[in-house]
Amino acid sequence: MNIIDISIPLSEKTPVWEGDKGINVPRVAKIEEGSDFNVSRIELGVHAGTHIDAPFHVFKNGNTVDQIPLDTLIGSVQVVEIPDGISVIDKNCLTNLNFRDGIERILLKTSNSIYWETDPFSFNKEYVAINSEGAKYLADMDLKLIGVDYFSVSSYDDLKQPHLILLDCGIVLLENIDLRQVVPEIYKLICLPLKIIGTDGAPVRAVLIEE
Repeated sequence: MNIIDISIPLSEKTPVWEGDKGINVPRVAKIEEGSDFNVSRIELGVHAGTHIDAPFHVFKNGNTVDQIPLDTLIGSVQVVEIPDGISVIDKNCLTNLNFRDGIERILLKTSNSIYWETDPFSFNKEYVAINSEGAKYLADMDLKLIGVDYFSVSSYDDLKQPHLILLDCGIVLLENIDLRQVVPEIYKLICLPLKIIGTDGAPVRAVLIEE
């Protein structure tokens, strides 16, 4: 069994969405200063690092993270690769991909993945994303989860509408995953968020299992 960690590292250097507060991980007790234990705190937004978006992210009465069934977040997933040179994932792009019949979870591997290698500590506005037309196509596939290899499923200039379309169908959005070492095929996904009550998102540790 091969386990592939697709979560990005969390540290004070991890980039966050433009305008968000950065991640802070101070040690509040230190052995070298006489404490019996090292104790750290962590301060971060719920959409920092690898995370999921719940419907409450865009809908006043949408389900929160703690209301998402665990069987949505665990199960077979197909990793599909978007060809280099495509900057917008639209209906035409998606119809040319070979989705397996009945698949309920998909991860989109794009040229964004290179950012985690070449510029891992910056927020880049120019990233590959799904437009509204593509979101409608995916919404009709009866999916449980969609994952992308950068900050958002939606483009920087059209953030809300694709989110509305996908989250309105109850599709969980997994963002900021690292697919550099992942070959497009079928895996088992385990993607468990912190059990934070009443929130619109939560950090996750996401792994793929190749059996």
